[in-house]
Amino acid sequence: MSRIQKNVSLKPYNTFGIDASASLWFSVEKEIEVTEFLIDNLANSFKVMVLGGGSNVLFTQDFDGIILHNAIKGIRVVEEDRDSVVVEAGGGENWHSFVMHCVEKGWGGIENLSLIPGSVGAAPIQNIGAYGVELKDVFHSLDAIHLTTGQKRVFEGGDCQFGYRDSVFKRGYKGQYFITKVRLRLEKHPQLNVSYGAVKKELEALCEKPYSIGDVSKVICGIRNRKLPNPEKIGNSGSFFKNPIVSREKANEVLARFPNAPHYIVSDREVKLPAGWLIQECGWKGKRFGNYGVYPYQALVLVNYGGANGRDIFKLSQDILESVEAMFGIRLEREVNVV
Repeated sequence: MSRIQKNVSLKPYNTFGIDASASLWFSVEKEIEVTEFLIDNLANSFKVMVLGGGSNVLFTQDFDGIILHNAIKGIRVVEEDRDSVVVEAGGGENWHSFVMHCVEKGWGGIENLSLIPGSVGAAPIQNIGAYGVELKDVFHSLDAIHLTTGQKRVFEGGDCQFGYRDSVFKRGYKGQYFITKVRLRLEKHPQLNVSYGAVKKELEALCEKPYSIGDVSKVICGIRNRKLPNPEKIGNSGSFFKNPIVSREKANEVLARFPNAPHYIVSDREVKLPAGWLIQECGWKGKRFGNYGVYPYQALVLVNYGGANGRDIFKLSQDILESVEAMFGIRLEREVNVV
């Protein structure tokens, strides 16, 4: 295929800003190009990786294979009635730009997911979520092509096996599918989700009632900009670790030692503990090791201050995992995919 490039730097294509390279690179702009790629039998000749916005990946080495960059664009309405709309977006669309498009149209449901970095195609893989909303709450379906058989498949909600920052695409089908299109069902008369205290507090301070989805989006963008570093200035992938969900017994054990520890009831049996708080209690917040470290304003975020390599950042994450486990008996799990 004539548009395949050789020895491409991945630095512009990962938000950590790691200077790794790919042996081969193909930017997929149309769904049919995935099929053509498979017909040429390239998937059987090289190791294949699909890359979207690069916001959830840490490269610890060069990639010896071919990267399929999802650059499929386009947004359109596929269903509509008086109360809701099903909107379809290409997998290569920028997620935040897509959110802003929907907010401007008055389609509610994803305004709480404003400013999350990455692409539309990566959103269901991670089941992205923030401020009381997850992608699964508005998910309709997606189209994907199997990278071995070339078979096109439509995945509906149950097929994706969504969990907390999880889906079948991170487990049984990891690396097997190229997601070409994603469809969400959004509301024309949305019920706003402002259950998170910080969001409600800022809305009350900055906006007039009745609040709009635009108000919610604006407030959340402000909160995220204060808490998280801009990848264009400081390399990072946002939250590096998942917030652990533990048993009531384990949570009570932690609370007996730290009565003021933040915690969120998930069910009668489970409690969510903030990973950032656990990491902070272990003394990691703001720790810097030359050109990489832990972000001073949010311990959940590992950062590349410039010129760091992925191996050093991975080693730091491993040290943090072991430290939290030693202190609390809780094993954190990385959100970021390590390559």
